[in-house]
Amino acid sequence: MHITKKQLNPTTVQLTITAGSDELDPAKQAVLTELAKELKLAGFRKGHAPAAMVEKVVDQQLLQNKVIDYVVNDLYSAGLEQEKLRPVAQPEVSLTKFVPFTTLEMTAMVAVVGEVKLPDYKKFKVAKPVATVTDTDVEAVIDDLLARDAVKTDVKRAAANGDEVTIDFAGIDAKSKEAIDGAKGEDFPLVIGSNTFIPGFEPELIGLSEGDSKTFTVTFPKDYGTVPLQNKKVEFTVTVKAVKERKLPKLDGDFVAKIGPFKTPAELRQDVRKQIGLEKDRQAQRQLESSLLEQLGQKVQVAIPDVLVEQEIDRMDEEEKRNLMYRGQTWQEHLAGEGKTEEEHREGHREQATLRVKTGIALGEVADKESLRISQEEFDTRLAELKSNTPTSRCYLNSKSPRTNETS
Repeated sequence: MHITKKQLNPTTVQLTITAGSDELDPAKQAVLTELAKELKLAGFRKGHAPAAMVEKVVDQQLLQNKVIDYVVNDLYSAGLEQEKLRPVAQPEVSLTKFVPFTTLEMTAMVAVVGEVKLPDYKKFKVAKPVATVTDTDVEAVIDDLLARDAVKTDVKRAAANGDEVTIDFAGIDAKSKEAIDGAKGEDFPLVIGSNTFIPGFEPELIGLSEGDSKTFTVTFPKDYGTVPLQNKKVEFTVTVKAVKERKLPKLDGDFVAKIGPFKTPAELRQDVRKQIGLEKDRQAQRQLESSLLEQLGQKVQVAIPDVLVEQEIDRMDEEEKRNLMYRGQTWQEHLAGEGKTEEEHREGHREQATLRVKTGIALGEVADKESLRISQEEFDTRLAELKSNTPTSRCYLNSKSPRTNETS
């Protein structure tokens, strides 16, 4: 066997492999043995006919094709091993010459990652964000815990700040009067003053009673998550279906005891402050790591095959589609909302996808250079943490109310 390598460009290698009878004859014998298992010849039990006799009776084109398939995979693997190549996609293989069982020549176009030149990552300087917990942070959690345990009572009066209203709403473009995807809901419970809706929406509900309707216009924030809606004026029509007065529980020993092992509100506040601090510190650590990885990906020098970027874009699209499905929006509705074609949407991901690929390659090189390995114990510990969502912490923001009181 003879193997030659030609570097066509930084990310494409051509292997030319020539094999002789030393490689082809064993392949032929192996194929004949397999064919004999299903062949029944006079005077021999099924599967026990000699290879020479099997060769005489089988279809010669079938035999040649099977030998080629058999040997090409082995030759390609041998070429990768000899040239120490790490392919990133299926090769393009061409059979250029075949003299039955004596000579075979093939070429394989292999997509590979180019030479990796790491930056001096040990000199990266990124300041870890300072994780501070304010009294406002603590009181916001306390207020949320109290709100979850509020007693709600139907009232026949105009809605006031702090009340919960059940509404039907629909939004249209204030200019074109066309319906806006996602700006519609029925029987939606909303606490006035909770600031969970678009700024300017909730105050419009003050003064409305059960059965009242109102049409008003609000402007979406300039940093709104859906780009086409940024700074857009939307006309909403809202119908109030119910008004509930909310009575918050008293923040005392009985209440805090339902939250956890606390005796006083001060103990609860102390624990809330601690847990917020832990979460903010984790967020700060993630921001630090993200900043370092971004620097690594931006500064590493490496040529990457287009196929890796396309695969990463595919993953980003799939992740986005899953998120849309949870929100009840179709892919086509999302594209229409962005005002983009599918191809334009993909191109919008290309820069980020390229950075992700480069970062991943660079991380692999750093791990090899520093001889970094993850033990099974470390892996199991981290997996357990992820599954339990940091079991040593009390997560107030995701906890459920100790009870729900609602009277009509």
